[in-house]
Amino acid sequence: MPVDPYIVLLLGTVGLAALFPAHGTGADVASGASTAAIAFLFFLYGARLSTREAMDGLRHWRLHLTVLACTFLVFPVLGLAARGLVPVVLTQPLYQGLLFLTLVPSTIQSSIAFTSIARGNVPAAICAGSFSSLVGILVTPLLAAVLLGGSGGGFSADSLVKIVLQLLVPFLAGQVLRRWIGGFVARHKKVLGLVDRGSILLVVYTAFSEGMTRGIWHQVSPARLGALLGVEAALLAVMLGLTWYGGRMLGFPREDRIAIQFGGSKKSLASGLPMASVLFGAHASLAVLPLMLFHQMQLMVCAVIAKRRARDPEAAGEPAGPAAASRTAAGTGSR
Repeated sequence: MPVDPYIVLLLGTVGLAALFPAHGTGADVASGASTAAIAFLFFLYGARLSTREAMDGLRHWRLHLTVLACTFLVFPVLGLAARGLVPVVLTQPLYQGLLFLTLVPSTIQSSIAFTSIARGNVPAAICAGSFSSLVGILVTPLLAAVLLGGSGGGFSADSLVKIVLQLLVPFLAGQVLRRWIGGFVARHKKVLGLVDRGSILLVVYTAFSEGMTRGIWHQVSPARLGALLGVEAALLAVMLGLTWYGGRMLGFPREDRIAIQFGGSKKSLASGLPMASVLFGAHASLAVLPLMLFHQMQLMVCAVIAKRRARDPEAAGEPAGPAAASRTAAGTGSR
């Protein structure tokens, strides 16, 4: 099978972060660039989607409930089942980190980007990812307090403000300005595609650099690290299969299944890191190691799946439904 150029870019970005991790002022610049790219991504989506299309995505309540169930129910159940791997396969701290990753919200920007690349239901992916992050502000600390036995940490007003400022405000700004710039954005789809891919590369570099500067990669043995990677690969494979084939069993059309697969099988590093600092305190670095590894793995695997979904013969053979009409309208803009 030919090598996907985007996978090469992802691997190159990881290698760049390993050799030249951002630290100090460089880390601040990388983090700021990543934040700006994500905000610009949502601004462009707001400019491209009409209010009617956004409301159509919001009305897919079955899709949103399915993504939430995968994120905050199926994932934690699998995390609890992994307790049987302690201490033979995983150490107790690594297991706690693995369980914690199953509790955090779904990603937003990468789920939307991959859904767009795979020609899925982008409006529903925007709503599902944003709703998951907002719900996670409350649900993740509560689940962690119950399942990890800690005191929790409760609500995070800073996380809520960050989500609103970084995601919702740019999207609304794009909606407001769509009347004037919507046609221009629709005619320059390549710009949106570059932001899709560029934002993911920036997130990968920033996250991997942070892990390198914290030195958390040296706190576990290579054997334990390999075992953790194997467990996470199995976890990701199970969730990718459940979200895709489960969506088919529930009667969702292809474009909705794409949004469910990318929204229901992934976990957010951006949301997980600040929550871990509250729940684990001084031990947060090791606790987020499983989440950081899973984050890199899901990006690389989903990049391949998204490209394959875009070339899937089923995309041409499946009758167009509401999701297809929504995507088509989103792609054509005001034309």
